[in-house]
Amino acid sequence: MTDRLKALADAGVSIWLDDLSRERIETGNLADLVRERSVVGVTTNPTIFAAAIANGERYDAQVRQLVEGGVGVDQVIFALTTDDVRNACDVLAPVAAAHPADGRVSIEVEPTLANDTDATIASAQALWAAVDRPNALIKIPATLEGLPAITAAIGAGISVNVTLIFSVERYRAVMDAYLAGLEQAREAGIDLDTIRSVASFFVSRVDTEIDARLEKIGSDEALALRGQAAVANARLAYAAFEEVIASDRWQALAAAGAHPQRPLWASTGVKNPAYSDTLYVTDLVVADTVNTMPEKTLDAFADHGDVTGDQVTGRGAEAQALFDRLSAVGVDLDDVFWVLETEGVDKFKVSWTELVATVEAQMAATSGEAGA
Repeated sequence: MTDRLKALADAGVSIWLDDLSRERIETGNLADLVRERSVVGVTTNPTIFAAAIANGERYDAQVRQLVEGGVGVDQVIFALTTDDVRNACDVLAPVAAAHPADGRVSIEVEPTLANDTDATIASAQALWAAVDRPNALIKIPATLEGLPAITAAIGAGISVNVTLIFSVERYRAVMDAYLAGLEQAREAGIDLDTIRSVASFFVSRVDTEIDARLEKIGSDEALALRGQAAVANARLAYAAFEEVIASDRWQALAAAGAHPQRPLWASTGVKNPAYSDTLYVTDLVVADTVNTMPEKTLDAFADHGDVTGDQVTGRGAEAQALFDRLSAVGVDLDDVFWVLETEGVDKFKVSWTELVATVEAQMAATSGEAGA
């Protein structure tokens, strides 16, 4: 186990891997990462599954069997991905038994449903039933239409990873949706201790979008603000989280057995080569949070990441001052977050289309083999 990753875990940051493949599961790689690299959870998305299915032969036999059974592409995708997540949940079950907040594996509702509340709820229920593991998390996007789906899923006892959160305003709405769901679950007599949730606050994309706007403005004052917005935004989010956890509403739910919806720092791979490749890990260390990393970022932190104590608590005012400066130089923050959410949903829809195309190609290849 590397000392740097252990130090990060010891600081209270749960290290989750933002990747999954059948190869990782079957070769023991995922178990090795748990044992040697302090990995205690996994997140997935359609892009991850498309890469896994396109690059590996481990899916071929199952695809062939499903094609012979006459099922369509959506059913094939559902079967392949839920099987992988179920098996990954089993690998991480000992982690979940020892530390129930962790040992979690996330699977996403179909992204094309991001603006359809009822269809998102139905997709979440179907995924939860199919994976059939208590340490699964169903990813639901934090769109306006996704918010009532989050409440409904939590209210039904489904553990949820809320994804695609960019603004603190929307994050507050997500936390409200979570509390409303817990209140519904309590009314329904569901044991609140069985429900877990994380709120995935996206980081790197905020710098990418705001930096581009600062460079377009071009003044010395604007250019001096580059590379700071993403971390500041996350620190503001954490300050909002602390407010909610201190509220009477939350305290009543906690007394009934509820667990906090932990902040999860997502999109923590650094996109600008001018910045440290561990920036969104080192600068967001705070206890009882999750950082989900692509393996490249995990490796970088293991090699040269630093843990220098809590970098988040008590820094909300400082972060707000930076955002005030961004507004003052001409950055339209409301538009930034609207663009980021719209692009985020669109990118996930494109990823889904790519996943469908990948699986259709596998199905066609299998049909060709059968006819040969």
